[in-house]
Amino acid sequence: MAPEAGRRRLLILGGTAEGRALAEAVDARLRDRYEAITALAGATRAPAAIAGAQRIGGFGGAEGLTEHLREQGIDCLIDATHPFAARISAHAREACEAVGTARLVLARPPWLRQVGDDWIEVADMAAARAAVAARGGRVFLTTGVKDLADYSDLPGCRLLVRLVEAPATPLPLESCELILARGPFGEAAEVTLMRDHGIDLLVSKASGGDATYAKIAAARHLGLPVVMVRRPPVEAGSRVDSVDSALAWLVRRASAP
Repeated sequence: MAPEAGRRRLLILGGTAEGRALAEAVDARLRDRYEAITALAGATRAPAAIAGAQRIGGFGGAEGLTEHLREQGIDCLIDATHPFAARISAHAREACEAVGTARLVLARPPWLRQVGDDWIEVADMAAARAAVAARGGRVFLTTGVKDLADYSDLPGCRLLVRLVEAPATPLPLESCELILARGPFGEAAEVTLMRDHGIDLLVSKASGGDATYAKIAAARHLGLPVVMVRRPPVEAGSRVDSVDSALAWLVRRASAP
């Protein structure tokens, strides 16, 4: 598919606050230079509104994404996926290298440990489960629906799970209370939530960014330990940590012959 006259085609791998902000910024400031399409995995049935065109669903691995880049005439790709979406990021790198499409990773800054933080840093979900099992008590589990099965059958643990929307199938957990809410959340509200539910331990991915940091600040305020799952390595290639820097990269690409 050919782009509109005078405009390049930009594919944003989104599903994050940064991806939405980038789509809005491109639509507001670079619409004359770029036709932006945001790709969403489809994990959320009712995603937040996004500026510009959207594509819902997977690509079929690196090969499928490679074919999509060719067929759609994509000039640039910006990977603004979640820091733990390692598979799609690897596929994006492989596909862009195969086609020769310019690629940028928009990686949100990580959270930094502050005075008063009690973090139990672990390498993966298996290690996080072990840390939870060792402590027990009332656990606020905020790792997302895909990882919940790792926390089934945990004697001595009562789980509080927060999701954006109700899951399509029952949660694979025996002792669990589910609450539905869409962030971002404020620190005061998170403190109240943890107090009201008698939380003893917070489990979180080291996602970074502002949208979910309030739970980390609330745990610090309450003196609660946090099991923090480390990020996977970022794929090699050009990388920025802000929407403004991503826009500057796009401006340079548009100005290149």
